[in-house]
Amino acid sequence: MRYEAAARVVINIPKEQAWNLLKDLSLAHNYVPGITRTEITTDKTEGVDASRRVFQASGKPLDETVSEWYDGQGFLIRLHNGEKGAPSPFARAAFRYRLDDAGHNCTALTTSLMFDMRWGGFGRFLHERLLHKVFRGVIRDVAISMKQYYESGEPVSPEQLKQLRVSAKQAA
Repeated sequence: MRYEAAARVVINIPKEQAWNLLKDLSLAHNYVPGITRTEITTDKTEGVDASRRVFQASGKPLDETVSEWYDGQGFLIRLHNGEKGAPSPFARAAFRYRLDDAGHNCTALTTSLMFDMRWGGFGRFLHERLLHKVFRGVIRDVAISMKQYYESGEPVSPEQLKQLRVSAKQAA
């Protein structure tokens, strides 16, 4: 993949507990901003080839299929619209979730969006001039929302996310 946007947070729960939450592919709507519902679309609920469909607030669904699975550590999930491939503006897109031990019963979570842009030079221009900041912000929002959800067990509301952003900026 040509581009990557990543964020890292430390979650105040043990890695095994974080993995039990992460591997449940049906939970994404609790921590991914703009996602209102998640449906598992395959008989497999975890591991390579397990798929889910997430529904955005706009009503548009997006398919996500696991292409790599590292038990206890994380996975790579391919973003696509059925057989049509990645949603615009991407030519290809995947999202990686990775957990690492951070000591003292804490877990480091790294979220990464890896992608190629469509539209050749125009796509590169869009990314460099506008979209790279948007993508970095979205990935940061996913990471801080996951931290909040994993620590509290409560879905993250848009209002909470605004406060989490402020707290994250102050801590940086």
